[in-house]
Amino acid sequence: MSTLTAFSIEVRGIVQGVGFRPFVHRLVERYGFTGWVRNTSDGAQLELCGSRESLLRFIEEIKTSSPPLALIERVDWREIGPRQYGGFEIIPSAPGAHMRTLVSPDVGICADCRRELLDSSDRRYRYPFINCTNCGPRFTIMRSVPYDRASTSMAAFPMCADCAREFGDIRDRRYHAQPDCCPKCGPRCFYLGPDGREIPGDAVELARGALKAGGIVCVKGLGGMHLACLPEEGIVRELRRRKRRDARPFAVMCRDTACARRLCRVSDGEAAALEGAAKPIVLLEKRERGALTHLSENNYIGVMLPYTPLHVLLMGGDIDCLVMTSANISETPIISSNGEALAALRGIADGFLLHNREIVTKCDDSLLRLYAGRTYPLRRSRGFVPYPVAVPLRRTLLACGAEQKASFCFGKPGHAFPSQHMGDLKNAETLANWEAQIDHFAALFDAEPEALACDMHPDYLSTAYAEERAGREGLPLLKVQHHHAHMAACMADNGLEGECLGLIWDGTGYGPDGSIWGGEVLAGGYKGFERAGSTRPVSLAGGDAAIDEPWRAGAALLLDSGLEPAPFAGEAGYETVLRMLERGVNCVKSSGMGRLFDGVAAMLGLCRRADYEGQGAILLEAAADTSETRSLSFGFEDLHGVPALDWRPAVREIAASGEDTGTLAARFMNMLIDAACAQLERASRETGLRRVVLSGGVFQNMYLMERLPRRLERLGLRPYWHGRVSCNDEGLSLGQLMVLEANYDVLGDTAENS
Repeated sequence: MSTLTAFSIEVRGIVQGVGFRPFVHRLVERYGFTGWVRNTSDGAQLELCGSRESLLRFIEEIKTSSPPLALIERVDWREIGPRQYGGFEIIPSAPGAHMRTLVSPDVGICADCRRELLDSSDRRYRYPFINCTNCGPRFTIMRSVPYDRASTSMAAFPMCADCAREFGDIRDRRYHAQPDCCPKCGPRCFYLGPDGREIPGDAVELARGALKAGGIVCVKGLGGMHLACLPEEGIVRELRRRKRRDARPFAVMCRDTACARRLCRVSDGEAAALEGAAKPIVLLEKRERGALTHLSENNYIGVMLPYTPLHVLLMGGDIDCLVMTSANISETPIISSNGEALAALRGIADGFLLHNREIVTKCDDSLLRLYAGRTYPLRRSRGFVPYPVAVPLRRTLLACGAEQKASFCFGKPGHAFPSQHMGDLKNAETLANWEAQIDHFAALFDAEPEALACDMHPDYLSTAYAEERAGREGLPLLKVQHHHAHMAACMADNGLEGECLGLIWDGTGYGPDGSIWGGEVLAGGYKGFERAGSTRPVSLAGGDAAIDEPWRAGAALLLDSGLEPAPFAGEAGYETVLRMLERGVNCVKSSGMGRLFDGVAAMLGLCRRADYEGQGAILLEAAADTSETRSLSFGFEDLHGVPALDWRPAVREIAASGEDTGTLAARFMNMLIDAACAQLERASRETGLRRVVLSGGVFQNMYLMERLPRRLERLGLRPYWHGRVSCNDEGLSLGQLMVLEANYDVLGDTAENS
């Protein structure tokens, strides 16, 4: 007979709110152990008594058979000798001096809860807040850790006797499900008319009736509000008019994958992404090129499936598809409170489907696409945040990101915690939310940074925050060059160490020389970099005004190529812009690849004035003839000692060509691919580096991504791209963090730039 002993076991990872303790309880019953388990600020702690052999088998099962939503990072144990326990119990959580637990994101409704939701014999039939340990709200309702009901917005709803009985029953799926509730004890929905007055009746059916009658309804979700309507062209045009969003693509929610397939092509991988626990928006190719332009003027539609019980009820069995766009005004953060929705959306929404469960943390829908068989994030938010990225950090650090597509990233030993998508910090409400979320993450993860990192741009508000905080708290501050941060982010995303080449293409980034970069080849690693290639700068009349009016970049391309910018003569302000360009007055020089796309899109008549960021580049990609293999001409010139792409021969060919827009758009992007390969092949010969990371917002362009990596492989280079954080500015805070970690030991009073 085996001698009994006891183990003290500590489990670190995402183990709270995911059914881990119930899993442990059932496993303990099978083994016949005695002892206890509790949540801690590190994860979970157990003391168990049994035979040594069975305890070791138990530890292996924890590592290999935990619930699907659990993420086991580490299991430590020590033998503590025989102990006497009266049985096995789950004891109250133990707050620790240092909080290191990992927090689960919000999880879309599971199959079991969906089945109960639609079962007329179930006590939660048609209850919009049904959840269990496998699904429901997590991050967006949490105020602090450990993850217990008292530390969430569900604390306002004491459990009834029936829910409490489930909560304490080891055999029940809701055993220790913190948001557990029912119609007797949980939150409730209500429907308000356009005047903000509650209308008696079934809130969901009232909203459905308004939608089917052609109305626009504000719907409260997990991390914020949506504006919903039927996808009929006239209704969508009215939503665009009310929201002042003339062209930006709208996402849609489809009742199921079969409904999504009526609109778009859906691969098996894309179906798995749609139906997975995160329930993100997935960019899918339209079934017919050029169709549904009232939803999206490019070749893709962002599609998601219902991810809350409320959404399932709203779609019912007869609404196949709804436009579901974030409820915000003029680039402000997504609206999350009932009062804010009623105040801000009067005159926009015809009705309001709201509830009385507080959203603690704003969290927009995540957006991704599938590329090369894996996730390619474009906006990392609900369903993914605050999942960590495992990286070899040794310190607690904070990286403040950029200004557009703002994010931040906390680092603690072994993990980076990228924040959710925030928006543009130039907006006061977004800045306030960004600062509040930094404080929230710091409290959730007990993260008091030892040093800070930010962008080098002197006018970014994230830089101003970092400078002020570093000065106030006496912390070292590292200002990281924008494109170096992009390169480092892609390296960290792929677990790369050492040095590599980086092809970093985006719109704008402040260079160490004070100029605006954006079409760069870099060589280096986390410690530092050298510029190994660039792009001939475009002259931007009026600076940022050229981003909103791409025709200004088009005029600059023509003038610089020795041509007349007469095609733009009808644009308001043309004569003024022409004088600015000719005299070099109030002009900013930018090597940004995004501005080159803007100028060419304007020349081709695709986008002269932009309704949203990157519209010209998106329309250029959408217009391209994918069967075209020819390229435009290009050259190279010396730019501060590095070879820079000279695009002037291509501009002259476009101006002189009588070929159609699709052909020229494709030939332009083929030229960029040819030029990038030439630059990288030369840089590889000079440095001996063969790994190439691709980062920056331009690499959201699938025309490039479907061709460039294959070309690089044929040259003997190994390309890497993003898979866990976005290639755009939202993802570069991770890169700042890695550069800060690599340079921490040499930081000093003058070590402000990388």
